[in-house]
Amino acid sequence: MQQYFIKGNPQSPLVVTDKDTAKHMFSVMRLKEGDQVTLVFDDGMKRLARVLDPSQQSLEILEELADNTELPVQVTIASGFPKGDKLEFITQKVTELGASGIWAFPADWSVAKWDGKKLAKKSEKLEKIAQGAAEQSKRNLIPEIRFFDKKADFLAALTDFDRIIVAYEESAKAGESAALVRALSGLEAGAKVLFIFGPEGGLSPEEIVAFGQAGAVSAGLGPRILRAETAPLYALTAVSVLSELSKDSL
Repeated sequence: MQQYFIKGNPQSPLVVTDKDTAKHMFSVMRLKEGDQVTLVFDDGMKRLARVLDPSQQSLEILEELADNTELPVQVTIASGFPKGDKLEFITQKVTELGASGIWAFPADWSVAKWDGKKLAKKSEKLEKIAQGAAEQSKRNLIPEIRFFDKKADFLAALTDFDRIIVAYEESAKAGESAALVRALSGLEAGAKVLFIFGPEGGLSPEEIVAFGQAGAVSAGLGPRILRAETAPLYALTAVSVLSELSKDSL
């Protein structure tokens, strides 16, 4: 069954006003009268709905659904500006894996240099990618997309989290293998976790110090060195295994 995110509060009957959503429903999927879909509103609740009139793009809500696919903890992925379209790939995949936020900041060793105009365009593109991935993976929410054009603003935002974990390849090289599990242990449901990843060149020593002063824990992600676009996928998979697939939840 197709799922769509609808802005606003649930009401019945409902007229779909978003052009992209309406186009996908009634032109691409060719929904007809009586067809059922799942709608997700701003409250994060899924609701079963039935098409009333395709020509009017109207539906009626039938019932609330108990389905919740969100991780037990809220995980934000923060990446130093990477090259090319890597952030598009990261956004799609971490959305599928359950991230609640996707941030990007100008790391010391970022090759990519994005000004305010480019950041606005990039943000709009990523929001669409995140919405599509959230619909495909049957999420209850669309991850927040947030860009920082100044490192100081990014550092100031670190106070919003219960746990901050920096993926640091030097920790992996040194053989460290327990910091990630320790950092994810003992978290209560709903806790806010931030993972920080560097761009292709990694994070500078000065950044590691700054993050540490903000309360971050440096952790290796296994003995292999991962690419900038692979490391966030590893981290979210680890969160899922520890919180959703094991006998004991976080």
